[in-house]
Amino acid sequence: MKVMKHTITIFSICAAALVSLTSCEKFFDREPLDQFAAEQFFSTKTDLEYYANGLIDTALPDFDDVALGEDRYTDLCGTKESKNFFWPDRYTASIASGWSYSNWSFLRQVAYMLDNMKNAKGNVSPEIYNHYEGVARYFRALSTFNKVKKFGDAYWVDHVVSPSDSTILYGPRQDREFIMHNVVEDLKFAAENCLTSGAGVRTDGCIYVNKYTAEALASRICLYEGTYRKYHSTNPSTGRPWTGEYESAEDLLKLAMDFAGDVMESGVFKLHSNYRELFTSTKLPSDEVIWGRTCNEELGVAHKVTYKYCSTTSSLLYGPTKDYVMMFLDKSGKPLPSAEISVTKEFENRDNRLAATVLAPGQKMINAQGKEVDFAPDFTWTTTGYIWIKWVIPEYSPMNEGGTDKSLNSVPVLRYAEVLLNYAEAAEELGMMDKTVWDKTIGELRKVHGGLTSAPYPGEAGYTADPILRAYFTEDLLHPVELSDVALEIRRERAVEMMFEEGRHYDDLMRWNIGDIIERRYKHQGWKGIYITKEEASSGFNFNGKHYTVSTTSPTGQTNIKVTTAADKNHTLSNGTYGYLIYNYQLQWDDKMYLYPIPVTAKNVNPQLGQNEGWQWL
Repeated sequence: MKVMKHTITIFSICAAALVSLTSCEKFFDREPLDQFAAEQFFSTKTDLEYYANGLIDTALPDFDDVALGEDRYTDLCGTKESKNFFWPDRYTASIASGWSYSNWSFLRQVAYMLDNMKNAKGNVSPEIYNHYEGVARYFRALSTFNKVKKFGDAYWVDHVVSPSDSTILYGPRQDREFIMHNVVEDLKFAAENCLTSGAGVRTDGCIYVNKYTAEALASRICLYEGTYRKYHSTNPSTGRPWTGEYESAEDLLKLAMDFAGDVMESGVFKLHSNYRELFTSTKLPSDEVIWGRTCNEELGVAHKVTYKYCSTTSSLLYGPTKDYVMMFLDKSGKPLPSAEISVTKEFENRDNRLAATVLAPGQKMINAQGKEVDFAPDFTWTTTGYIWIKWVIPEYSPMNEGGTDKSLNSVPVLRYAEVLLNYAEAAEELGMMDKTVWDKTIGELRKVHGGLTSAPYPGEAGYTADPILRAYFTEDLLHPVELSDVALEIRRERAVEMMFEEGRHYDDLMRWNIGDIIERRYKHQGWKGIYITKEEASSGFNFNGKHYTVSTTSPTGQTNIKVTTAADKNHTLSNGTYGYLIYNYQLQWDDKMYLYPIPVTAKNVNPQLGQNEGWQWL
């Protein structure tokens, strides 16, 4: 993505590092290329704006991270290319990454701004100064939180690190609770000081940071850390109980609710009426999108997410699972009583978001000749028989020879829908959920985005409890907890609303301490996909202009579904000759996997880092 950076050549601080993989001393002993710039820059509002805008491109996740992300490796998505992390006995500290100087350089850039922007004091108003300090602290909070999510105990970087700073360069990692306390303080400052309008705020899009961006992010981070502390009795980095020295889980949940509530009470945002447009529009729908990445054909800013979703040559081959499709309610707000329903029928009278997320009957694409044609499943594209279409735009489909890397749909990163979900979950965790809260959060999402005619509060007339949902989130887990119907419905809603959005579902599994659901869903049954009835198995079935048949021989075309009795990576049918299309794939879970290991390469630079609980250096 290209944004207005106005980058001056001498501002080459991206090359700076917190930790070098070769020699820290040699790196930091260089003449400071930024000295002259620091003395003459950061003295005007324009300087602060240019530098802050230059940080946006790095701070925003790239298109693939948002539209694909870690969700492709969870319980609700089947893939033929799961990452090493989930392969049995494959992932080790020797191949781990994410701790090199390049991974920390962005935090140095932010620290550089915070250290030097004092030059602007007296030249800009206090409001403008505090706004840009808030923007910088927003970026610091976001980047630091991402480190904590991945590695747990890490470092709090609040200044430009010098070669003599042995505490950070060569000292042990700092405690997660201390780091997250500072992250929360940064977010509080940003929420209190970032402007919503005026000279310090850009109004030409959804990529600039303001008060609402800070509050939305704060609601996400505080909910994550609050529930993480609640459902994990120990710090996964150390295996020891939380110290309680800083914010408690309850404190963090209250903050999540407060931050989300402020955004809701502002009246600035609302749910966009067309759910699918949120993910297929070139221009971000600013009524709902709070922060996001934009595309621009003239500037050549595009991506290839459509291609990756719908191409055999992309080698990713993602497929929604039957478990995911079952998350969607019918239009009356009731769950499906059984999963044993044909793919040709199960989209009828369902939540609108299902057909906006998974390929449904009647959907079209544009072929290479520019003609609208039926978009039919291709069983060389998918492990489960289902195909993701959440980010797929018809004009740049694999049917179009020019569509490989020309997708122009912009990508929301923070949405008002997530704010509503954060508020609802925090309220439920705090025992503050009631019908009023439900109606303005979960109920609103189901009516506006889902098109449901009824969204009853659990326990009231019209509500139907879902035993399938309860079994899914409680049965045969390593750390089972008793969940209310409301909590279960919130978990359903988060999956329905936010699957394949920067790994939100993966994050949910991690903070709820149910990562083992990733292994459980495949351990006994493999990836469970579409249901093929007895009649369909014998005579075939029609879907979007194609007639599909089941075969035990090698496929001869895209209308042929290969099944086998072999226990390998081929498809089988759950009942032998009919039933769920099963794709056999072995994944592994261990509780150490709530965090990644510290890479061996980092230990070689700093032996004091220590390793996360359960991981070995070799």
